[in-house]
Amino acid sequence: MTAAPHPSREQQDINSDLGFGSVLSRETRTRLLNRDGTFNVRREGMGWWARLNFYHYSLTMSWPRFLSIVGAGYLLTNAIFALAYIACGPHSITGFDDKPFFGRFLIAFFFSVHTLATIGYGNIVPITAAANLVVTVESLAGLLGFSVIAGIVFARFARPVAQIVFSRCAVIAPYRDGTAFMFRTVNMKTNEIVELRAKVLMTRRKGDGNIDREYIPLTLERERVVFFPAAWTIVHPIDKDSPLYRMREEQMLSCDVEFLVLLNGFDETFSQNVHTRSSYKADEVVWGARFRSVFNPPRPDGRLSVDIHKIDEFDRVPLPAVTPVT
Repeated sequence: MTAAPHPSREQQDINSDLGFGSVLSRETRTRLLNRDGTFNVRREGMGWWARLNFYHYSLTMSWPRFLSIVGAGYLLTNAIFALAYIACGPHSITGFDDKPFFGRFLIAFFFSVHTLATIGYGNIVPITAAANLVVTVESLAGLLGFSVIAGIVFARFARPVAQIVFSRCAVIAPYRDGTAFMFRTVNMKTNEIVELRAKVLMTRRKGDGNIDREYIPLTLERERVVFFPAAWTIVHPIDKDSPLYRMREEQMLSCDVEFLVLLNGFDETFSQNVHTRSSYKADEVVWGARFRSVFNPPRPDGRLSVDIHKIDEFDRVPLPAVTPVT
């Protein structure tokens, strides 16, 4: 049987750039991957309506922003319908006759709240045909609006999200008989993630006037953990086969090094795969440091606990001497 041909170096490079492509890798002057996992690429040439995706935006925004937008939209909707009731005339709603504009606005506003939310206390009722027509439109808007908001809220709760926190910096630390590149991750949620896999690539400019980037997978001491109950320090030993071997801090900065991190695991609660990503630039790597333990002393019952606040803490330590590159 003839052995399968080994892929060429060019094919390996094409597959290793993670989809950034040659133009983006060469021309970008910012980090490829932000710390929160987002990309620094803008899509232009589309119209405003083509770019608008409220459903996706409402699922990915933070809860405070989502609730603020919903609350502001609720107040604005009731204010618009209140003005519509006022426009129907001074006799459109009971209690309008002897009130100034602001008094009529308050009556109409709270009547809109009752109508939109289908509360219906009955102390204020529409009188004219125009006011009843506005009530009909608002009732339909209320049914559709609350259905959409309820669906989005359910989708936000049902959507599995890996709340894995990365340490603010990575470190170059003494490791066994040499050194290693390390960073730390902690699961911020109480759910269990199993079969968590890590992939780390180092990207750098080739140098000597060449602004093209190369993407080099880093060999990890441990590429996956079956269980992820606490913290995981991801370690890349810097040996003779490592692209970091004999590299110094100034070299890492001059080559615009960036470490791309991808984590993928299975969420037992939702029975779905979850993933997260982040990156470390060269100036976010601390040379000569070792992470402190995140574990608290055992409790009287023997249980251990993890202090999330310690994920970024480290101590300065000397690095073993290495022969510089000539």
